[in-house]
Amino acid sequence: MAMELAAEPPYRICLAGGWLDQPWVSKIASGPVVTVNIYPTINFNLRAGMATSSRELWKGELWNKKVFFDQPVELARLLFGYENPPGSKHISGSQDHLGLTVPGASRLHYDGGFWPTSITTLDDEDTARWLESVLVLVELNTRPDGYDPLCEQHLEPENIEALAAAGEECWQGIVEKDIRKLGRGLTNTHLAWRKMLPHTTNDEINAALATFEGVSYGRTTSGCGGGYVVLATDQEIPNAVRIKVRRTSD
Repeated sequence: MAMELAAEPPYRICLAGGWLDQPWVSKIASGPVVTVNIYPTINFNLRAGMATSSRELWKGELWNKKVFFDQPVELARLLFGYENPPGSKHISGSQDHLGLTVPGASRLHYDGGFWPTSITTLDDEDTARWLESVLVLVELNTRPDGYDPLCEQHLEPENIEALAAAGEECWQGIVEKDIRKLGRGLTNTHLAWRKMLPHTTNDEINAALATFEGVSYGRTTSGCGGGYVVLATDQEIPNAVRIKVRRTSD
């Protein structure tokens, strides 16, 4: 199964702390982005916040020649530079590239730079199996053309600190295999986004998330403007997609 799934590059889910990989955010308050590396069990939608543009860059010659395949952090550096050549107006954050290349779940700590100051990874079998048992995705509308989540910004320190705290609680939930902490990290990430960058969400997305309140321990979206609902749950959710976490040992 793993060999068959490994025929194409994996995807990345950002569980919590997203936007801290941008220096204009983490220079205000440092903190972690939490990602999980998953196999392409389905063709996940484009423009869904799952690093699909970065994945498309990797999918060609770099993937076929297995460049830096056994050095995932160095591969992420290469992809980061490839996607962000000198003069780029908007920088694609490095959590995209590290989340795509590093197996398992990762805690990427940012402190005012484009690259994390520390990278902590859990890709043991127990953690992978636990994540597969508690995380599901439910499809939402993809973000529309011309979408701009940055057109309104409220970057007060308390908003960024709340985002960082959400990332930390999410990570501790993974370390401790505590679904309640994991879920709070997801939900509080979304709430922090609503405050600091209101256009990362809208009434339709907020209403969709609210429908899962009684059947999950927490929820967020896979990306700004939609994509997928990411749920921490121990219940069977209709039309939900189970994830398959990529391990170093696969």
